[in-house]
Amino acid sequence: MILPAPLKYNDKAVIISPSGKIDDYLVHDAAAILESWGLTTEIGRFALGVAGRFSGSVYERLYDIQSAFDDPSVKLILCSRGGYGVVHLIDILDFSSLRKHPKWVIGYSDITALHATLQKNGIASVHGPMVKHFSEEGAEDVSVRYTKSILAGQPPQYEIPTQGYRSLNLTGRAVGRLFGGNLSVFCGMIGSKYARIPDKGILFIEDIGEEPYKVDRMIHQLKLSGVLKKISGLIVGQFTDFEEDDQMYASLYESIRTVVENYNFPVCFNFPVGHSRLNFPLIMGVRAELIVDDDHILFKQSN
Repeated sequence: MILPAPLKYNDKAVIISPSGKIDDYLVHDAAAILESWGLTTEIGRFALGVAGRFSGSVYERLYDIQSAFDDPSVKLILCSRGGYGVVHLIDILDFSSLRKHPKWVIGYSDITALHATLQKNGIASVHGPMVKHFSEEGAEDVSVRYTKSILAGQPPQYEIPTQGYRSLNLTGRAVGRLFGGNLSVFCGMIGSKYARIPDKGILFIEDIGEEPYKVDRMIHQLKLSGVLKKISGLIVGQFTDFEEDDQMYASLYESIRTVVENYNFPVCFNFPVGHSRLNFPLIMGVRAELIVDDDHILFKQSN
């Protein structure tokens, strides 16, 4: 797995919108933060466009991301937002220049599909905050600061108290390649050539606005497709903007626990990753260690 080099002063960053449309001011706010880090920042030609729910046509969105991939001077690509649309691009992208000149790609949510495609091509990337988060939370936000540290060459290490989810967690230690992301996007790729499940990998999942029965169905999809048999650990991140369903057999998190409790791997709940202010960046595709005990969760990666 190719790990891009740490960023240096005056390196070039580009903000692109491969999925949904976004308000201009959010992009400009995020660009200002990247500039404050000492980066030379550009905004993709079509990043501020509008085409229905998308930022542009397939051609326009492809142009921005392919141009950033092909420019050897670009060292960082920050996706402006998720939404929907990356699936239109992954089968027509050319990764040959990116393999020669690797660069950091940051995003989450719909960008899960791009992360999976990057992993297929042997390139590590960052599941982390995007433009709206940068704009609304600012440069001193903990998730933004952790993102900056990763880009500077400091691998993530998080120690998190188990808080109110101790009874759901399954203790143990796992070591393996990190993969996953947004649950619904990831499940939509299962069976494709882009959904490569690393043997003994550590899977992490999060989602927004999904009804509990749909989450239950997707967790069973992971079981029935054999994904859960292959992994060594599971990180359950933030599931947000949903209402519990009193007609289900359990709460959303409890239903996940019911499916995975018969496997022999550690599981942690409420990890700070997902559509929330605490969206700690993770390096996709590289080795990670997960330790879950009665009082805390330890997650760390190395270069």
